Amino acid sequence: MSSRDDILGAVRSAKPGLDAPAPTVPNYDENYPADRAGLIDLFAERLTMMGGTWHALPEGQTVDDALQEALADKLGKTFDEAVIASNVPEVAGNRALTETDAPGSVHDVDIAVLRARFGVAETGSVAFSEAELTVNSIAYLAQHLVVLLDPAEIVTNLHRAYQRDDFVSANYTVFHTGPSATADIEGVLVRGAQGVRSLTVIPAPVQ
Repeated sequence: MSSRDDILGAVRSAKPGLDAPAPTVPNYDENYPADRAGLIDLFAERLTMMGGTWHALPEGQTVDDALQEALADKLGKTFDEAVIASNVPEVAGNRALTETDAPGSVHDVDIAVLRARFGVAETGSVAFSEAELTVNSIAYLAQHLVVLLDPAEIVTNLHRAYQRDDFVSANYTVFHTGPSATADIEGVLVRGAQGVRSLTVIPAPVQ
């Protein structure tokens, strides 16, 4: 028996025989808009505060057109030259993602287009599981992240996020709150330092 087993065995034997229910944690929904439109506006405000971009589709604009408009000045190359990995039917990418791809194999992706499982108004965050990512590293190694989000899937806060069945049942879940950023060096804020350089959220109901 290892030292680890000895330690854990001692902890188990000393564990109190208390059978008490977990405390009920409030949801704090009273601090958030009660209507859907207000919740969407709050999400967009918090997303922008964290350096992300909210790109609502004007009348007649497609998701593909919105993607090109949002990244036109950020890409540094033409869209014909860009490596685009798309996991959504609204955008035709030129780089397929498969579950057998090595994490480092997506290092050359310029734009990743994903659908978020849900959004959180409190923080302006979008949530992904392994189902939306296919290759978990795509959300970190891509230069630019474009996210489709169904406005009906925006919850008030992280308390509500943690209660969702799809959050509990996922093998892997990650929250992205704006693009990568750091202010460690002389207090200067730099975006895109350790991950995606931009994060654009497009409200788009699931078809």
